[in-house]
Amino acid sequence: MNAPTSLPPYAIPAPVGTTLEAHILAGMRGSPGATGEFTSLLNNISLAVRIIHARVRQAGLAGMLGLTGETNVQGEQVQKLDTYANDVMCTMLERSLRCSLLASEELDEVRALSESGKYVVVFDPLDGSSNIDVNVTIGTIFAVLRAEGDPHRAALQPGSKIVAAGYAVYGSSTALVLTTGHGVHEFQLDPTCGEFFLSRSNVKCPKKGSLYSVNEGNYARWSDGVKKWVDWMKSEDKAAGLPYGQRYVGSLVADAHRTLLKGGIFAYPADSKNPGGKLRLLYEANPMAFIFEHAGGVATTGVGRILDIVPTSLHQRTPLVLGSVDDVAAYQRFVREDR
Repeated sequence: MNAPTSLPPYAIPAPVGTTLEAHILAGMRGSPGATGEFTSLLNNISLAVRIIHARVRQAGLAGMLGLTGETNVQGEQVQKLDTYANDVMCTMLERSLRCSLLASEELDEVRALSESGKYVVVFDPLDGSSNIDVNVTIGTIFAVLRAEGDPHRAALQPGSKIVAAGYAVYGSSTALVLTTGHGVHEFQLDPTCGEFFLSRSNVKCPKKGSLYSVNEGNYARWSDGVKKWVDWMKSEDKAAGLPYGQRYVGSLVADAHRTLLKGGIFAYPADSKNPGGKLRLLYEANPMAFIFEHAGGVATTGVGRILDIVPTSLHQRTPLVLGSVDDVAAYQRFVREDR
């Protein structure tokens, strides 16, 4: 289900150039019964992103490149910056006193924090780890849920229960894309003063694009339907706007951010090596799906809506296809025909 086409008056963003803090406070003032706890939590996440940004910029000089020699719960080698970013996020969330529970891609289990906290935060502290050492775009992805039900299973809520989601992109500039369910807004970090300023308000994913993003190195492992889709995207058909241009960075935040702004499609389908998909549902797919839906885009497994999946485990994986409405619909046609 996509975001509503109209926004309540309090959700209309301030003019471009407004600080992130002012933007969040405006939302709080317009929300009846707001206590400031949600606002405080988002501000702490923003601070964590700024701290991570500073260390990413200094990584080569601060001895933060390379591996720690450890392997995380995902079976992946841990980068030094992974550990640093995870520690920063955990520390800032604990100090916020608004978070009862956190779950991270880098932690085996959930971590209990303040008993009085009303929110759960799930996050990938540093997405695109394999690109760290070669100075390619990386980022941080997060989602906020209300602390409901069994406190030990509060992170295992479907993405439809998310109350805020966002991601930071550490690229040529540092951008923070955020939604609390009332439009998607992009903020740029001004390093000279350490503030995020609104740069794009009410971001909308175009209905159709001209780019596709997929790791074609996995072609031999794909289903026939996915292979036919990729072949079709590269075919010559001027009337259908084909061929599409191919772009693939290998950091979800980078590929998704480009897709959000320019339209088109990002796909990481299941394959014979990863029949259940590769990307993490809680830390990557759900936050991105929430953002794309509220920007007028679509996020699916290729068959069903991402945000409808009820998680059964913290590190559950899923196929992920997101982007423009028309482009995702074309992908799904090929997949359905193959079933």
